Amino acid sequence: HQNQKTPSKITIPNTTISYEMAPIAAGDFQMGSKPQHEVHVDAFSMQAHEVTWDEYRLFMFANQAGETEHKDSTVDAISRPTRPYVEMSFGMGINGYPAISMTQHAANKYAEWLSAKTGEFYRLPTEAEWEYACRAGTTEDRPSDLGDYAWYAANSNGKYAQVGKKKPNAWGLYDMLGNVMEWTLDAYD
Repeated sequence: HQNQKTPSKITIPNTTISYEMAPIAAGDFQMGSKPQHEVHVDAFSMQAHEVTWDEYRLFMFANQAGETEHKDSTVDAISRPTRPYVEMSFGMGINGYPAISMTQHAANKYAEWLSAKTGEFYRLPTEAEWEYACRAGTTEDRPSDLGDYAWYAANSNGKYAQVGKKKPNAWGLYDMLGNVMEWTLDAYD
């Protein structure tokens, strides 16, 4: 998403579903663990929560996105996912829960779809942007009070949780540690 100065709430057109974007200031940090290397990241914005099923299902199903009444010429049978044969949350929750079970390609297509719907440019973060945003100015790999910020094996009961139920990091980003895995645009090799 384009750089912004303050957090913003955006409603997906022709729906009641919204999401929040948090600004991330430019900066330098030591990326990785061993070996660490200095990386500069330009300012950008990131969604404050993991993409939820509420949002992702709009992309999956034209009728939920209001596209049966308001045809969207940018979405066709190639760019929209095939209707799933099974319920994709595997019974762990949909409303307010993070979307799971999609490929990186599908996540990229969702970003393209959201860009077309809103008129703003969205993409997956690079690995460097994601790590920089996750660290939020800290140098520690894991906060000492991890349970306040993350769902993980010891506190999750083997399931993922609704987004935003733990504390956000210093930059207003929720669930950067734990809960579900997230796609990035690239990977450090």
